[in-house]
Parts: sequence; C-alpha cells; structure tokens
Amino acid sequence: MDSLTQIVLGAACGEIALGKKIGNKALLFGAIGGTIPDLDVFIGKLFYSNSIDIMTFHRGFMHSLTFAFVGAFIFGFVFFKLYNSGKRIDTTTKKDWTLLFFLSIFTHPILDCFTPYGTQLFAPFSDYRVAFNNISVVDPLYTLPFLTCMIVVLFFKRTNTKRLKWTKAGIYISSAYMLFTIGNKIYIDAVFKKSFKKANISYLRYRTQPTILNNFLWYGIAETNTNYKIAYYSIFDTKNTADTFITIAKDTTILNPKNADLKRLAWFSDQYYFIERQKNPTKIIYNDLRYVMLTKQDSVRAVMNFEIKKNGSRLETKPTNNFNPSDGFFSTLWNRIKGI
Repeated sequence: MDSLTQIVLGAACGEIALGKKIGNKALLFGAIGGTIPDLDVFIGKLFYSNSIDIMTFHRGFMHSLTFAFVGAFIFGFVFFKLYNSGKRIDTTTKKDWTLLFFLSIFTHPILDCFTPYGTQLFAPFSDYRVAFNNISVVDPLYTLPFLTCMIVVLFFKRTNTKRLKWTKAGIYISSAYMLFTIGNKIYIDAVFKKSFKKANISYLRYRTQPTILNNFLWYGIAETNTNYKIAYYSIFDTKNTADTFITIAKDTTILNPKNADLKRLAWFSDQYYFIERQKNPTKIIYNDLRYVMLTKQDSVRAVMNFEIKKNGSRLETKPTNNFNPSDGFFSTLWNRIKGI
C-alpha cells in the first residue's frame, strides 16, 4: 500500500515490540522498519540502468518473506549496537530490536499482497506475484482511523497501559475494515460472474478490483481470445449486474509479444495490458489494465501507461504523465460511486 500506511503499520509494530522500554522512539524505529522494503524503488536504480528492470525490481526480493527474516537479524543487530551506548546500555536487548524489525518488515509485504499491484512474497524461490485485489493501493478508510490511533499513542508516557490499548485499537479497526474489503471482493466477484453470463461473454479469465481511494466502486476485466471487456459496478448500484461493457481489442502486431522486455512488462501487468499506436506512428503506448480510470466518456484510460521506445537491443519505458486531477476525474469517480 502507500507509504503513509506502511509507516503507520510499522509504527504500531514498533510500539508492540519496544514501546514500554523506549516510548515514542519505538514508533519512529518501527516506521523506519516499515519503510525499508520500499527502498527497493531507489536500490533498483543502483543495480539497473534499464527502466523496465528498475520498475519490475519493486516489490521483488525486498518484499519477500526471506528478506523479512534476514533483514530482521541484520537491522536488529545494527540498530541494537547503535542504540546500546551511553546511558542506554542494557535498556534494550538485541532480541527486542530483532523483533521490532521482523514485525515491521514482515507486515509490509503481507499488507501489500491485498492490493492489485502484485508482491513477490516467495522470492527468490519464485517470481509469482501475490495479489488478492481486495483493497486499493491508497484507501483512506483503512489508513486514517489507524493513523489517528497512533497519533493518540504519542501523548501517553511509555509506562501508560493506554498506549498498547490505542495501538491495538488501530490494528483491530484496520483489520476489521480489511475483512470488510475481503467480503466485498467475494460479493463483487459473484456480481461480475453474473454480469458476464448475462452479456454472453465467454472469457478465458477475469479479475476484479476496487477503484482508487475507495472500496465501493469496482471494475472487472474479462479476457477473451480477441479482446478485453471492462465494466464498473458500485455496491450502491440499484441493479445487481454491470450492464455496460467497454471493449478493448488485443493487438499483437504493433510489438512482438515474444520480445523479452515486453514479456517482462506483461508479467508485471499479470498479462492484462494493451498496446496502442498514437497519431504519431512512432509513438507507442503500453497500458496496464490493472489500473484504469473511469472517464466521462466511458472509455478507458490507464493510470499506469508508458511510452515505449527502443534503446539499442532493449525496450525502455517513459511515463506519459497523462493523469491530471483537475480534469474532473474525482468528481466523475464520486458520482459513479454513488451508484446508478
């Protein structure tokens, strides 16, 4: 999920592990631990020069269970050595710090698995991207109550038992909301299966996921042999099926689907993508269909889309930056959430 959410969750882990011993500093170090896996965004740039390699490095090994175990011992040892000096000698143990970093690093990829992005939880043994697709990468209803509880914790002394109570409250509330999103996902899957059947769409596979910033408006994508069918459905809709479908034709003639870099991008998108050539015939756009925006014209605009260019024997991606919040996207989203 987004960085703020991971910081809040990491801070809660820090409080559980070391709050009684070091107070608010535990929240700080927990937040640091919760941020560590996402440093792969920057570390990828150190290892790779190709934009596709850099992008697909994110949510890789540093988001794996293996890294959580290894990282806990490494960072636990380092921070224990740095902290255990002067007046602070013997106030904490190496076990305390190992637990803090294990909880904060381990929970980061687990939480990410619930989003549509995909997390290589089992790297380096498998490159399978775990994605349960039940919550948006950014969802204020998950984050804000949790954040509020952790802010309250800051105002109590480390020996006050209310610190742990407020921390648990944040965890319980966010977890309850997560269970709601899972239940919502099960319901939405049933709605789209019924919708595809009603529309006589014979699909190879499909996926559903919530739109950005909420868990009320969802969209489903059905893949057929020749195209993709996309529809939106709000839990506040008066009908029990999605009736309006947008068709996107597959085109494998623009770029060779066997190209290694294109195959890497397709893997990154869980094979849900389409390529289009712009009016300028040399401009080729790759659209990731896992992230599409609702538009006033009921057309499809992918949030994640890239201009593809050749760089020697490799392909490179360049963000198009075509998302403009002032173009009415949020008002359109809000109106559609309210149902039709």
